[in-house]
Amino acid sequence: QVRLVESGGGSVQAGGSLRLSCAASGYTGSSYCMAWFRQAPGKEREGVARIYFRSGRTYYADSVNGRFTISQDNAKNTLYLQMNSLKPEDSATYYCAGFGPVCVWGESSYNYWGQGTQVTVSS
Repeated sequence: QVRLVESGGGSVQAGGSLRLSCAASGYTGSSYCMAWFRQAPGKEREGVARIYFRSGRTYYADSVNGRFTISQDNAKNTLYLQMNSLKPEDSATYYCAGFGPVCVWGESSYNYWGQGTQVTVSS
């Protein structure tokens, strides 16, 4: 059974930092994409960052480029999202999405999702 479990959310003031983690288990494939999405109240879920396992190539939404960094620790089967210079508009529930066969923003490309972790940034 494939599982994705996020952690690391919380409340922070604008300009602060948080690191989200996503512990993955149960997947046995060798080529896949992992991603972070977020959803704010009343808004659609949007892609934030993604990383292709084989190459380590990363992609970012324009709104977070230069402030967020996605990374993976293959030995620990863990995906990370380092979030710096946080803004109030970054407040959302953040979701880890996993094991997409292609590295795209489309949600339907990802078969597995975590339960979400809340990030709140105050001004």
